[in-house]
Amino acid sequence: MFSQTSLPQSMSTLFSAYASVAASAMLLRSMANEFIPYELRSYIFSAIHCLFTPLSPNLTLIIDEYAGITRNQVFESAEIYLRTKINPSTDRLRVSKTPRQKNFCLSIDKGEEVDDFYENMKLKWRYVCTEPQNKNNYNSGEKRCFELSFNKKFKERVLSCYLPFVMGKAKLIKEEERVIRLYNRECPMSDDDGNGGGMWGSINLEHPATFDTIAMDPELKKMIIDDLEMFLRRKEFYKKVGKAWKRGYLLYGPPGTGKSSLIGAMANYLKFDVYDLELTSIYSNSDLRRVLLSTTNRSILVIEDIDCSVEMRDRQQEQQQHNGMDFESPGSSSRLTLSGILNFIDGLWSSCGDERIIVFTTNHKERLDPALLRPGRMDVHINMSYCSSKGFSLLASNYLGIHSKHHLLYGEIEGLIDNTNVTPAEVAEELMKSEDVDVALNGLVNFLKRKNIEVSEAKDEKQVEKEEEETKTLKLDSSEKIISADEVL
Repeated sequence: MFSQTSLPQSMSTLFSAYASVAASAMLLRSMANEFIPYELRSYIFSAIHCLFTPLSPNLTLIIDEYAGITRNQVFESAEIYLRTKINPSTDRLRVSKTPRQKNFCLSIDKGEEVDDFYENMKLKWRYVCTEPQNKNNYNSGEKRCFELSFNKKFKERVLSCYLPFVMGKAKLIKEEERVIRLYNRECPMSDDDGNGGGMWGSINLEHPATFDTIAMDPELKKMIIDDLEMFLRRKEFYKKVGKAWKRGYLLYGPPGTGKSSLIGAMANYLKFDVYDLELTSIYSNSDLRRVLLSTTNRSILVIEDIDCSVEMRDRQQEQQQHNGMDFESPGSSSRLTLSGILNFIDGLWSSCGDERIIVFTTNHKERLDPALLRPGRMDVHINMSYCSSKGFSLLASNYLGIHSKHHLLYGEIEGLIDNTNVTPAEVAEELMKSEDVDVALNGLVNFLKRKNIEVSEAKDEKQVEKEEEETKTLKLDSSEKIISADEVL
């Protein structure tokens, strides 16, 4: 036991020894900094740190926002995917909304962590933001990344299974949230237009048509849906057989039969943008190529009323003019020709783009050049016919909320529709005139009866005109015979 006089002496000795060791350490450090290169010092310190630091069982992947000057797809996918993994324990969230988004978008703030589980693996995501070192340098902005931590033994499964799963899930979410755009050369350019060519302006396509609402034969509707789904999943097949990944549809039928509504339903189903091209605004084949090459993948190119949208000479006439040779003359690029359109649809230019659908519409299929109609150009021909009893059932359900055939007028209306050339647009217009079911259906019955009478009267007038024409023809023939007999005499 120390006495009161010996305690201060021992403390003094201890402090002296500490000061001596500290001074020696500072001297050694100064000598090391002066005589040992920085790289060697760093290596020695790292080795000592690793020697006295226990090995961690976890591995951390750093996912930077940018890979060079290009945005990292893994970072973008993680940003979207983690929005679905936010849990109640998260303390800070970022909220945002753009004009193209319908709902608020939540995302984790810097420093926050999110846990995830995948096939018995536990993973931890952390959002990291690094402040710029030189705030006066505008090029050194905030660096953002995700840190993904997990047990080292899961490294191969994370790289081969988990990250592809995250990217696939993010792609589906992105497609579901995508706002479809309608492009036209007459639309003003906006900040959201990303075509880069400056030839198309766009607006949001908010067409309400879906395959559940359009009045079509159920079997025809199912055929179209099946064909679209098969087209989407056959990328490798098109590549294997050496064909451009595109599909052509011809919609033909009388006005008001739902051709434009079907295009809207296709766009909503596929989540494809729509490019509405008016051929009357195209003056040459070179102009057509330039405009069409500025369209994007995963889109629907629509050319309505192809039979009357532009004055084009018949393909056979073009070939005859060029002495039977199937190519365009040097001056043909100064005008728009049928050959120019066919070359983009089915020629070498058709391979400039993937996952595209081309839709032609016409009221008169018989007026189209046969070269447009063959498979490979217009693969699917869809007859948009007059309204049927099945189409009426769907319209009655959509407009009046009638889901059964128990109404007294239902049977009468079905009989009238099956024997009357009436378009779905005309039926829908009648059903919209009143919210009262009885009033609306009575109005439709009267409309169908009037239409039948008008059609019958028109037929009678045509029959009378035909009979009068035949009578005139007979009289002329008789007169010619009398004249011939007089000449013989």
